[in-house]
Amino acid sequence: MSRGAEPGSAGTVQEEKVFEREITVTARLKYLLALPEGYETGVERWPLLVFLHGAGESGDDLEKVKAHGPPKLIAAGDRAFPCIVVSPQSPGRGWNPDVLAALVDEICREYRVDEDRIWLTGLSMGGFGTWALAAAKPDRFAAIAPICGGANPSQADRLLGIPIWAFHGAKDFVVPLASSQAIVDAIREKGGEPKFTVYPEAGHDSWTETYADPALWDWLFAQTRSHSKRESTPVK
Repeated sequence: MSRGAEPGSAGTVQEEKVFEREITVTARLKYLLALPEGYETGVERWPLLVFLHGAGESGDDLEKVKAHGPPKLIAAGDRAFPCIVVSPQSPGRGWNPDVLAALVDEICREYRVDEDRIWLTGLSMGGFGTWALAAAKPDRFAAIAPICGGANPSQADRLLGIPIWAFHGAKDFVVPLASSQAIVDAIREKGGEPKFTVYPEAGHDSWTETYADPALWDWLFAQTRSHSKRESTPVK
């Protein structure tokens, strides 16, 4: 397809054109998988928790993914999760929502997943990834808990139906508080009711306190995807 052509100073014509073609991309993601106690001996379906790490854990060494969040708690024996836990490793900077969505689909095919209870959380780069994946697939998740991340406020409409509890440190100079505040405010302006916890004294590491708080897990594990009107279960 061409648009108007304009000659350059030497008389050479440059035409405006558009190239369009569907391209299949092969993706490869390593990930940690933790199955809950009783999975191997039962037949019931289990909830799924997806954890997205930060930039420092990217690469090709899955041991790095155990530095923070659910993988750290599992490795240390500090928490037994009543769900399947999947913790992928990004090979580079950032998270690709399409690749992550494909991974979730694969886990649901290969394991007994209760697809009405798929929860998503992540920190820093993974916090951004959490917002991005939820906006890309808003009907896939029962709830999300993004930590020190952010999203373009234009995504607010796509996030309205998802129970959200976001977290950020007020003294975060790596990812400013405004990054989370902007998308939370945008969702609230659209009528959504995301929860938002700001730690007054925390810097970039707001995830250690968040993941150590039983209230987060009580809230997250109480969320179930609704196929009609989705509502967030309040914290008691």
